[in-house]
Order: sequence, then C-alpha cells, then structure tokens
Amino acid sequence: MSLQVEKLEGNMAKLTIEATAEDFEQAVEKAYQKNKNKLSVPGFRKGKVPRKMIEQMYGKEIFFEDAANIVIPTAYAKAVDECTEEIVSQPTIDIVQAEAGKPFIFTAEVALKPEVTLGKYKGVEVEKADTNVTDEEIDAAIDQERENNARTISVEDRAVQDGDMTVLDFEGFVDGEAFEGGSGENFSLTIGSGTFIPGFEEQLIGAEIDKEVEVNVTFPEDYQAEDLAGKAAVFKCTIKEIKAKELPELDDEFASEVSEFETLAEYREDVKKNLTQKKEESAKTAKEEAVVEAIIADAQMEIPEAMLATQQRQMADDFAQRIQMQGISIDQYFQFTGLTRAAFLEQLKPQAEERIKSRLVLEAVAKAENIEASEEEYKAEIQKMAEAYQMEEDKLTEMIGEFEQKSIREDICVRKALDFAIENAVEK
Repeated sequence: MSLQVEKLEGNMAKLTIEATAEDFEQAVEKAYQKNKNKLSVPGFRKGKVPRKMIEQMYGKEIFFEDAANIVIPTAYAKAVDECTEEIVSQPTIDIVQAEAGKPFIFTAEVALKPEVTLGKYKGVEVEKADTNVTDEEIDAAIDQERENNARTISVEDRAVQDGDMTVLDFEGFVDGEAFEGGSGENFSLTIGSGTFIPGFEEQLIGAEIDKEVEVNVTFPEDYQAEDLAGKAAVFKCTIKEIKAKELPELDDEFASEVSEFETLAEYREDVKKNLTQKKEESAKTAKEEAVVEAIIADAQMEIPEAMLATQQRQMADDFAQRIQMQGISIDQYFQFTGLTRAAFLEQLKPQAEERIKSRLVLEAVAKAENIEASEEEYKAEIQKMAEAYQMEEDKLTEMIGEFEQKSIREDICVRKALDFAIENAVEK
C-alpha cells in the first residue's frame, strides 16, 4: 500500500491510496467465493461454476465492485495510520483504477484538523451571575410543592372559576347550523388550559352546574378545519361537574409530610439551601459557556464542511441511541415530529459547529500553556470508566487501544484547559 497526500483549500486533503495488484486479486477471489452460489450457468450446478467461466459470460468486472468494498476499508485504515495529518471527517471515496493485474487505486477526500489562532484567552471578562435566593423564589418553590400535594375536591356551592377542572356537554353552531365535530358529552376541561380555541374557556367562568350558557367565539384564520377557519360560532354548554384543587395548609404538618424536617422554618431553610445550590451550579455552567464563547469570538479558525457534517452525523447517531433506549426508533421520532433526516441534521448544525469550535480552542489553550495529562490523572480516569462500566480496571486497560488512550488523555487536557481559562477569567 502506498499513500500520497495532496492538501486542498479549506483544510481539506485528497489521499491517493494504492493497493497492490496482488491485494486486489485476492479481493476479487473473495468476491467470487462470496457470490458464486448466486450465479447460474447452464450445464453447471450453482456454486460449481469456475470463475473464468463467469468472467467470460459476464465480463471480468463482475466482481470488481465487491472486491473494491473489500480492499478500501483495510487500505484506508492503513493510510490513516500512515498519514501525518490529523483527519477529522469521514472520507469521500472515488475509485481511480480497478483493473485485473494492476494496482487498485482510489482517492479519499477528507477534512484536516484546522489550525487555531488564539486571541485573548487569559483574563477574559464575563458577567458575574447573581446566586442570591430571594424570599419570593422560596415562596414559589414551596407553593409548587403545595400544588404537587394538592387534593381534588368536588365543588357544588359555587360557579366555575379560573383553574377549575370541569366536566361539560357542548354543541357548536355556525350560522345556526350544528357542525361536524362540534359537540361532546362529559368532556373534561381545565379552565385556563388553552385546550379549546381562544376565548372559549374564559367565557365559562361564572357558569353554574346544570345551567346552559352560550359561548361566542371566532375560529382562527389558520384553523385546521378549513370550512370553519375565520367563522363565528356559538357553543351551547352545560357544566356537569366542577372540581378544584385544595392546597394543604402551610404549616409544620405540611413541612413534616413533604420533607425530613419537623417545622416549616427548617423546611424553608432547606428549600433556600437547595435553590442556592442550583443557582450556583447554573452560574458555574453559565460562566464556563461565557468564557469559552469569549475565547472563540477572539480566535481564528476555518471549519471544513466535511468536519461539520461528520459531527452532525455523530450527534444524530447519539440521539438515535438515546431515544432507542426509551423504546422509540429514529424513524418513529421523524414520523411523530414530521422532520426528515436532512432537516434534523440541519437543526443540529449550529450546536455541532459550537461543539467543534469549543473543542478546538480548548485544545489550543492546552497547547499554548503546555498542559498535559499526568499518569495519576489518566489512571483516575480509567478508574472512573471502570466503575461506570462495572468492570475491573485491569480488564478495561487491556481493551483500550492506543487511539483510545490518546483520546482519554486529550479529554483530560481539554478539561484542564477549561479550568485554567475559568480560573483566569475576570467577573464584572
């Protein structure tokens, strides 16, 4: 196998890879052995037709496509190992020569890792986040817990109020005529949920049980049923049931039921502590993002489209695996959302670009500051991976190849570079 590398514009390169004529011949023979049982020639049983006979009847090229598919992956992998450039995309393959008795030649167009010119990365200015927790935020969190622990009660001594859960019968009319799909019996509707068209639910406020009320609405111009779009309608409605949420009293008993604390004061203090922790974590994440964004904004780099496309596909594959674990296939997801794969990939493009740029600038910071992964840090990472995979460290170490080892060390350096940039950032 021989390799020639031609650098192209935009951080792209063309690899010209040549496999020997002997390697190609062996691949053709493998292709013949794989396909001979599928070919029929008069006078021969299936699988017994000599290769030369098949090539005479169908042409010598009959096995070349399969042979190319055998040669290319192995030859390309060897070329990547031999290449001194860092390849960061899937290849675009083009066959140059596939002839009997001659070397097999193909090209692979790939993206190369872009060079990054750093601007300011030490002392970048970021906004300081407010991590103070107000009494209003504590009250809101406690009120939400009360909502979560509310019980539903039947109401018979008052009219409908906003937020009530109702059961009603209704029938709709347009120009005095009932229309298809405009009626329902024992329909459950929470007032204020926005389930019905705008203006409908608000007009039920004040309605009493078993008393008919008229609701006047106009269907939106973009309503899904075209024959009703933009038309005025009257709904005759009768409330059958009213139910409301009853919130628990805000006292020591409530606190003891929803927490490990005996008093409301202790519970309130714990809520404040948890909210403060969440705000601090959110502020830390926001600071990290702001620092990296500032470094990216002052850096220069050219991202090849092929590199970006590879990142988009990787993110799409990761997403597909995650939802598969929830019992949903990616095809079902596309069906539910109405997205195509192309549209989904396009949605991922900004995030993919940001992810690439973040990685590149942090790698550049690590290089500029001579940041390295120590042996202790590497071993600690292996230990965490072993715990996550529930494996013994020795067995995991045996399974990790040189490429994976390099990747783990690079990840450590990137994290250390981020820590360095954050420690040297200035909050204002």
